[in-house]
Amino acid sequence: MKLKTPRLVIAGLSGDSGKTIVSLSVLAALRRKGLKVAPFKKGPDYIDPAWLSTVSGKTCRNLDTYLVDSDDVLKSFACHASRTDISVIEGNRGLFDEKDLTGLHSTAGLAKLLQAPLLLVVNVTKATQTVAALVKGCQVFDPELNIAGVILNKVAGARHEKVIREAVESSCGLPVLGAIPKLGDDASLLPGRHLGLVTPDEFPARAEVETRLAQIAADYLDIDRIIKIAEDAPEIDAGEIRPQETVNAQVKVGYFDDSVFTFYYPENLEALQRSGAELVPVSSLADSSLPEIDALYIGGGFPETHADRLVENRSLMESVKSAAFKGLPIYAECGGLIYLCRSLKWNNTLYPMAGVFPVDLEMQVKPVGHGYSRLQVDRSNPFFKTETNITGHEFHYSGVVSDIPESLSCMAVQTGVGLGGGRDGLMSNRTLACYTHIHADGVKNWAAAMIAAAKQFRSDTQCLSSGGCDHPEVCSVEST
Repeated sequence: MKLKTPRLVIAGLSGDSGKTIVSLSVLAALRRKGLKVAPFKKGPDYIDPAWLSTVSGKTCRNLDTYLVDSDDVLKSFACHASRTDISVIEGNRGLFDEKDLTGLHSTAGLAKLLQAPLLLVVNVTKATQTVAALVKGCQVFDPELNIAGVILNKVAGARHEKVIREAVESSCGLPVLGAIPKLGDDASLLPGRHLGLVTPDEFPARAEVETRLAQIAADYLDIDRIIKIAEDAPEIDAGEIRPQETVNAQVKVGYFDDSVFTFYYPENLEALQRSGAELVPVSSLADSSLPEIDALYIGGGFPETHADRLVENRSLMESVKSAAFKGLPIYAECGGLIYLCRSLKWNNTLYPMAGVFPVDLEMQVKPVGHGYSRLQVDRSNPFFKTETNITGHEFHYSGVVSDIPESLSCMAVQTGVGLGGGRDGLMSNRTLACYTHIHADGVKNWAAAMIAAAKQFRSDTQCLSSGGCDHPEVCSVEST
C-alpha cells in the first residue's frame, strides 16, 4: 500500500517540554479548519491518547515499535491515516529517548519509519542562544531525521522570543513556527495527578479546554505553515495490507467501561470483536451485578481515586467474585488487578476490594513499576501457553504487601517489576490478572484465547443447566 498523506510528528527535548499542549492545540486548530484529522501517540500511554481523541474527534492510535512489530506499526498508521486529511503524531519523552541505545524505538525512530517531518517543541525557560545549540545538536545527532521546524514554549516575552527565534533560524536553518508564552495556568488547563493528566472522562470542562486550545493555536502557532510542512511529507509504502477478517459474534465479553476504568487500547477491544465477541459495557460504579456474559475484561484506570465509590457498590464486587469462582474467564490489567485483590490501602485508609485473590496492596508515593516489561509464562492458565514470551508495559504506584503463594502466579518477570519477587500474573480458576499491560497487535493470540475461554465457559454453563453433557471430549464439566 503506497500512500501520500500529510503527516507530522510533534516531539520534545524531554518530558514536560509542552508537546502535549502543542499537539492538542494543533489538532483543535486543524479541526476548526474543517480537516479530518488522524491522531496518533508514540509509545505506551492511555491518558494522552484519550485527550488526543477528545480534541480531534477521532480515535487515537498508539504507535510503539517495542510492543508491536515495525511492519505492523507502519500498516496500522497507513490504514488509519488513509481515511483522513492529515495525521498528527505526538511523541513521548525526549526525541531520542528509549529503553536502549539503538534508537529504533524512540520518537526519532518512529518519525523515520513513517518518513514524517518533525516539529521540535523546546521549553525555553531561562535560556536564549543555548536553545539554538540544543536544536543544532539534534540535527547533528541524527542527520537522517527530518526536523522541519521549531516551536518555542514558555517564552518570557517579546525580546526573549526575538533572540531565540533569530538564533534558531540563523544557526539551524529552521523556521520557528510558534512561540507560546508562559500561560500561568497550565495546571488548570489540563490538570494532572500521580499517573499524569486527569482523564477526559473525569474532567467536566472539556468543551472549555478545546476552546482554549484552539485559541492558543490561533494566537501563537503558524498553523498554515505547519499544514504545508505536513503536506510536503513524501509517499510511503506500507507493503501489502490484507483486510482483517471478522468472525460473527459468538460469545458475550463484558468489559468495565466508566470513568474509573478507561485504559484500553482500541486494538484490544477490536481484536476481541473480530475474533467473535459481542462487547458488553459494564459500569463498576452503577451496575449492581454482572450481566449475562461469557467472559470479562477489566482494563487499567484509577480504582484508588474512586475507591470509596467502588466499595459502595459492593454488590458488583460480590457478583464478580462469585462469577470468578464459578469459572467465568476474567482477564485484568493493573487497575483491574487492584479491583480483584483482597484490599487496597491508600492515604491510610484500607479499602476492601472484590477478594478474588487473597492479596493485599498498598499505594506508594513513588512508582513501584514503570516502563516496558517482558514476561515468560511458566504455569498453565486459560489465556497463554506455557513458555509464551509476552512484551508489555507497566506503570503502577501500588505494590503487594502480603505473601503470594507460589502457585498463584503464572509468569516470570524477565524485565520490569510486576508483582515483585520476579513474578507477575495472578491466577485463580479462569481468572488472570497482571500489572503488565499488553497491546493486541503485539500479543496476537490473546484475543483468540479470550474467545476460546468464553466459548468453553458457555458450553460448561449450558451443560450444568441441562444436568449433563453429551460432548465430554470438549467439556470441562463432568457428566452427571
